[in-house]
Amino acid sequence: MSAEGRTGRCLCGAVAYAVTGPLREVTDCHCERCRRFTGHHMAASAAGVADLQVEDPTGQLTWYAVPGAAYGFCRTCGSSLFWRAESDPTRVSICAGTLEVPTGLHTVEAWWTSQASDYFIRPDLPERPTE
Repeated sequence: MSAEGRTGRCLCGAVAYAVTGPLREVTDCHCERCRRFTGHHMAASAAGVADLQVEDPTGQLTWYAVPGAAYGFCRTCGSSLFWRAESDPTRVSICAGTLEVPTGLHTVEAWWTSQASDYFIRPDLPERPTE
């Protein structure tokens, strides 16, 4: 656990949040649900529900429920923000890309790699700097 006292938001800023407790290191989930929710794999941290304060003054945070889980997103800009399992109502996963940097987090493992899309093979890809 690391990176206490972090903040984040959706792309348009309508939904913002603060985490006052510890954040779990990042895991990448390649399951079909997460791929379809994010458009790729879900890179997520997690925190205790009691440690997450969401600011949503215009009611843009929307939850989409599937059997066993729910996904939270901004209905204005479509940003994927949260995931929670019905089996553990005390925890919420947070899409790592919505956290303000520096996060102080590291990616530590990948889940459901058997469901990774066929394009996700990374044999030492070249990097391109951007400005």
